[in-house]
Amino acid sequence: MAKEVKKVAFLTAGGLAPCLSSSIGFLIDEYTKTAPKVEMIGYVDGYMGLLKGQSIKVTDEVRKNALVLTRHGGSPIGNSRVKLTNVKDCVKRGLVKEGEDPLKVAADQLVKDGVDVLHTIGGDDTNTTAADLAAYLATNNYPLIVVGLPKTIDNDVYPIKQSLGAWTAAEEGARFFQHVVKECTANPRSLIIHEVMGRNCGWLTFATAMAYRKMLKRTKVLDAFGLTKKRLDVHAVYVPEAKVDLKGEAARLNKIMDEVGCVNIFVSEGACVAEIIAEMKSRGEEVPVDAFGHPRLDKVNVGQYFAKQFGSKLGAEKTQVFKSGYFARASAPNKKDLALIHASCAKAVECALAGVSGVIGKDEDKSGELRACEFTRIAGGKPFNVRKGSFRKMLGEIGQPHPRKKRTAKK
Repeated sequence: MAKEVKKVAFLTAGGLAPCLSSSIGFLIDEYTKTAPKVEMIGYVDGYMGLLKGQSIKVTDEVRKNALVLTRHGGSPIGNSRVKLTNVKDCVKRGLVKEGEDPLKVAADQLVKDGVDVLHTIGGDDTNTTAADLAAYLATNNYPLIVVGLPKTIDNDVYPIKQSLGAWTAAEEGARFFQHVVKECTANPRSLIIHEVMGRNCGWLTFATAMAYRKMLKRTKVLDAFGLTKKRLDVHAVYVPEAKVDLKGEAARLNKIMDEVGCVNIFVSEGACVAEIIAEMKSRGEEVPVDAFGHPRLDKVNVGQYFAKQFGSKLGAEKTQVFKSGYFARASAPNKKDLALIHASCAKAVECALAGVSGVIGKDEDKSGELRACEFTRIAGGKPFNVRKGSFRKMLGEIGQPHPRKKRTAKK
């Protein structure tokens, strides 16, 4: 029989996504309806607040107005990037003292606060950290349930079919490009690079390009006066999972530049990262990493790399790099995401009250069933399938050769 749940805590962590505020709002509302006596708190700034013992109480006023949060982006309780198993980083940042184990500090704080259920809302790093915490709690007989929600606009978490907020991020990235694409009219032979978030996975870049092209299809133009759909279209899409033939692409894109006077490229922020890092190291440059050991992509700067590769080869008079990531990830969720978030939060509360830990999502290995996926099965780095029919069809429509698969990520 599951232990009675008396107190629940929430935390959001990692980068933003269009689901954090909404997830908290739906969770609070669901607990209020199904288990109104349960106390609730939110740890401030993710795992950082947990380690510091800083939290916000969910008051009656918050309960009453919780659904207001579903109309906002960002996180009302704040985020941070903290890995509980990276002891050195936690000590360096003053989150724990020398000689302390962050996992034990976090577990002790949860016990001190009387928390029975911890809801973690974050991406693969957040939930693998939650998995580490859940394993520690189980091994050391801490009576606590951990139920995660999958937030990542990259949509690259095993075995989750669709992560929360990813659909919205694609739609918002497309809306962003609807504006900046008009920069192609500011100069002749204009090269526009649209860098989309996606460290290891090209799903968001593909989905953003698809969403934009659907918008473009519905847009009225005036060919007779130079406003053509081919000029405003996407001319190339590059993702981390596929090799990029720079020489061949330069020749192909040069023909497009000659024909319509501009070239518009969508590229994942993780495309060609290995090649760029190798070049940086050959020049003796240090590549900084984050708390999780990932290369800092703002320092690698994939968009600028492609701008340099193609700018001169295409004879571009003006080259611009636009990044839609921060615009897209801070948005409130669209209707499609709201429905998924709502259903996921209802399942999260159901599992929590039943004493079942895991990450809530449509399990790809269980026929897409919405359930608590076991923490031991949660992993990041799920690749986008470049053999996907809709991706290949889109490339065919824009005249880009079907890509050669670069690598296969492992679970």
